[in-house]
Amino acid sequence: MFSMGGNKAHAARKRMLRLVYGKAFVVGNEALLAQVASILYDRFLPRLNATLSEAEPGVLDIYALLSGATMDIVTGYLFGLKAGSNLLDDPRQLAWFLDLYHSRRPFSFWAQELPAFAAFLETWLGLRMTPKWVDDANRQIEKWTTDMCDAAEEVVKDGVARPEHLPVVYQHISHALAHDTGKEATLPKEMVASEVLDHLAAGFDTSSITLVYVVHQLSKNKAVQEGLHKELLALATPLTPSSSPLLPDPKTLDELPLLHAILWETLRLHPAIPGPQPRFTPPQGCHLGPDATYFVPGGVRVSASAGLLHRNEDVYERADEWRPERWLQLERLDAEKRKDMETRWFWAFGR
Repeated sequence: MFSMGGNKAHAARKRMLRLVYGKAFVVGNEALLAQVASILYDRFLPRLNATLSEAEPGVLDIYALLSGATMDIVTGYLFGLKAGSNLLDDPRQLAWFLDLYHSRRPFSFWAQELPAFAAFLETWLGLRMTPKWVDDANRQIEKWTTDMCDAAEEVVKDGVARPEHLPVVYQHISHALAHDTGKEATLPKEMVASEVLDHLAAGFDTSSITLVYVVHQLSKNKAVQEGLHKELLALATPLTPSSSPLLPDPKTLDELPLLHAILWETLRLHPAIPGPQPRFTPPQGCHLGPDATYFVPGGVRVSASAGLLHRNEDVYERADEWRPERWLQLERLDAEKRKDMETRWFWAFGR
């Protein structure tokens, strides 16, 4: 869905995925709640505690730790815990994956922005715009994903005995793509693997980046940190080792005002995908810009930058500062100002 330029195909794929990523479905899904509880209590908290309890503690790489946690949660939801990753318990594999994943970043321009031109240069002139090892890194990540798909398929065939082993997204996508293509018996596994590879990459990376900035900002703002501690510890089921394996009620968590404000302000100041977010103008063209000033012909690739939209001083006062309190004061604002802040200019998840 991320790479589909055509509106019709994009809309169809979005409808296909809406169920398993809909908020009501996610917060009430028995399998996902069991997966998150297991990962937090059996992997994340023990790993964090072991790091903090070392006789001579070194530097804690919070990005790697949170990347492992978010990948395990995302692949758990995709493939089930039995078939998904366990990077938190395997620091070597975590380092292996992050090295592969990030090593390709400097070479994404040609494949993303000028794929036809790059293919022409390689085919006709023998000029490669990206090193061959980038292709190898991609293949290793693709194989890692395909192996998890195969493992999830085996779990389904053997029967899912426990909810945390249910491959919720994989099963849904497999059925939906088979129905969509009319290839129930011969659906190429690469088609499903390609889709879920987008999910795990987009899901773990954006979440870990956001959480790293949450930790970073809280470490610099002790008053906000203490306020959040107080808010979370007041929950009927606080997230502590003694409450294992229970989780706080997701709907109750969603209604915590300070937690909500901290997450929104972090997503505003540090959007995980700051830009570009490319789209194509419709065939008849369209008007863009302030007061629809500029006419752009049809079929032109345009993009928006959340990193710039979120720093509009007319909408977000002192926009360069991390100020969660701005989201605690929304009720005092008029409807238009509130709509500007929450909807028109807030592009952390695209628009």
